[in-house]
Amino acid sequence: MATAVVGLRLGCSINVKSLNETGCLYFLTANLFQKKIHSKSGNHVVQTATKSTPSHATKQQCRFGLLFDIDGVIVRGRKVLSHSVEAFQKLVDINGNFRVPTIFVTNAGNTMRHQKAQQLSDWLGVQINEQQVVMSHSPLRMFRQFHEKHCLISGQGPIVEIAKGLGFMKVTTVNQLRNCFPTLDAVDHKRRIHVPCAFERYFPRIEAVVLFGEPVRWETSLQLILDVLMSNGLPCDSLPVTPYPHLPVLACNMDLQWMAEACTARFGHGAFLVCLENLYKKITGKDIIYTALVGKPSEITYLHAEHCLLQEARKIGISNPINSLYAIGDNINTDIFGANLYNHYIHKRTKQKRKERADVLAHVKVSAGKSRETDLSRMGIIPEADFNLEVDEGVTSCKSVLVHTGVYNQDFDEGDFDHSPRDFLPAEAALKEPTYKVENVLSAVNLIFNEENFS
Repeated sequence: MATAVVGLRLGCSINVKSLNETGCLYFLTANLFQKKIHSKSGNHVVQTATKSTPSHATKQQCRFGLLFDIDGVIVRGRKVLSHSVEAFQKLVDINGNFRVPTIFVTNAGNTMRHQKAQQLSDWLGVQINEQQVVMSHSPLRMFRQFHEKHCLISGQGPIVEIAKGLGFMKVTTVNQLRNCFPTLDAVDHKRRIHVPCAFERYFPRIEAVVLFGEPVRWETSLQLILDVLMSNGLPCDSLPVTPYPHLPVLACNMDLQWMAEACTARFGHGAFLVCLENLYKKITGKDIIYTALVGKPSEITYLHAEHCLLQEARKIGISNPINSLYAIGDNINTDIFGANLYNHYIHKRTKQKRKERADVLAHVKVSAGKSRETDLSRMGIIPEADFNLEVDEGVTSCKSVLVHTGVYNQDFDEGDFDHSPRDFLPAEAALKEPTYKVENVLSAVNLIFNEENFS
């Protein structure tokens, strides 16, 4: 396979090398490398949650944070699930201010953060700010090397505003591309325009493809995205040989299914990606290459969420370290798998950070009294302001909590197949085992309060 990136995972990334000697993230030339993570210990599974016991804990004593999925945990479609409002009343004080640092991590990508925050506020009856919301596309802010490239974008909702808000400066939607090349979309005969556009030859070449979420017309998007990849960004050109590796592809939201009002799960963007992958392979005989896969279960999304949570903790007045993260979700293949992957990452980060500290201290002793350049300053570490992330040594675990109100069906055996994204396979069974199982979001909050002796 050509040099590229298969998913933005910590340990599998573009221009971002994860935790090698230092436990920090720093830029590197694009390399493809994957690392299997093996589970060394079993998880404690709780079938039901008990009510929290009173304690004298205050927000200054709170040493944990919460990462909530939305669809299937808090709501189904636009219907707020029972117990959701009561659960969130436990997280705020008498003035309605959060006393537990709380972040919403969703694979949805069809809206702006501030719009999702307002929607959550209306649903839950508590004030949510946009800094508490991590969308599937939020980590794309870090991909500055693509922000000035001409990108084809796919999805629904205000995707142009979303793209520009993330830093992308030159974007063309699938519909705009269809209008520029009217003969490409040949499925719906009522929409077909048989006359080519006179300006096709002047169209600026597409340099990258960004997939925000499932589009409305799958057949049009599948056709035109493949046209762009196979023509090296100029759909008016018919190349004698299909270029490979193809243009960079950045994709958000890998959910194969999600839970709305229907009694069974609905197709998500992951299903669209399966179609794209298989069509490309059927036509070219090669695998489509993702420059980045962001959103759950990618560890980079949880790292971004951790950064947001630590900022939120300081904002609400918590000065002590946050030791534990609890990720509450309804989907084993994204929420649970992703949280468990991130838990492994945290453990590795903690171990390597200790080694780094010991190495630096040893270097300081040797160089005492001398002008010196530390190991850290030579390692090309990205400044926090540039990467928009931080590593807080207080966070030592990420525990996964599975609720039964969404995609997960306890009567359905998933043992014979795997809904995880292609580039995250094979998924080790232990990484899809939740730390805790509870009935609903209120049971999850009660359980976590018990575990942390918090009330």
